[in-house]
Amino acid sequence: MLVDVRNLVKRYGDLLALDHFDLQVVEGEIVGLLGPNGSGKTTAINCILSLLQFDKGTIEVFGQPMRPDAHDIKRKIGLVPQNVAVFDELRVEENVDYFCGLYVRDRKSRRRLVEEAIDFVGLNEFRRFFPRKLSGGLLRRLNIACGIAHKPRLLILDEPTVGVDPQSRNRILEGIRELNRQGTTVVYTSHYMEEVEQLCTRIVIMDKGKTLATGTKEELKAMIDGGESVSVEINFLSPDDLAQIRRLPHVTRAYYTDHRLSVRYDGGEHNLLHLLDFLKARDISFNRVFSEQPTLNDVFLEITGRQLRD
Repeated sequence: MLVDVRNLVKRYGDLLALDHFDLQVVEGEIVGLLGPNGSGKTTAINCILSLLQFDKGTIEVFGQPMRPDAHDIKRKIGLVPQNVAVFDELRVEENVDYFCGLYVRDRKSRRRLVEEAIDFVGLNEFRRFFPRKLSGGLLRRLNIACGIAHKPRLLILDEPTVGVDPQSRNRILEGIRELNRQGTTVVYTSHYMEEVEQLCTRIVIMDKGKTLATGTKEELKAMIDGGESVSVEINFLSPDDLAQIRRLPHVTRAYYTDHRLSVRYDGGEHNLLHLLDFLKARDISFNRVFSEQPTLNDVFLEITGRQLRD
């Protein structure tokens, strides 16, 4: 177990930021940590890194208790914070060298690691640039380079793709996958559900300082009463026809608004085919048809009752 957090409690005065929070991370995973704004994600990360004191609970990293002076543990950890944390007066390669130097003293080794980090995030042609000359996406890449240059065994990324262009986002995500393939274990927070779905091997959903659910995306989707969703554009649907649709096998919900029929199923096979057969048998004309499986966003809303950004 690389990270083992048990019953973590953190208060800010009367505010209970972490309420017996649990988190376990196994070596080789990419764990997605999801929660609305104010759910306690960043507080949990800061406690894990021993940047914040907590009131109760235990934190072990690499099998050892985490403490502010646990320098041997911290050398194996990389952090990419939510807010870009680089020095404006240093050039790109100087920033990477500075942060790598916090962990690696040998100049020859550090020079090699800095070159590898700059190449890894695709900043070779910008190495002599000052941060203020970089676009938002390039600045995020620099932020990542500073956090990975020392080759950490555990990498924590706190919303690393906020406000970046699609090209930079894809490069960042592929870079995280490659780091994981090379042996880095990753804890990843994001407000972008599609990123978490395609990137993370396991997902933890938290809110109000508590762990609410954990599992693979398939396991989380199985927790909610939500199967396939089908939407059909229909010019007119009578109340009787809608009532008949609600009685079809595996239908849990069906409603008709603004010329669109929306049907949710709790399982079953060939649901779309059965629905279209019903419409044809009743001589109900329709236009476009959409079918999708439940998304991670559906799971999040069901479990927390809140939009991710609120």
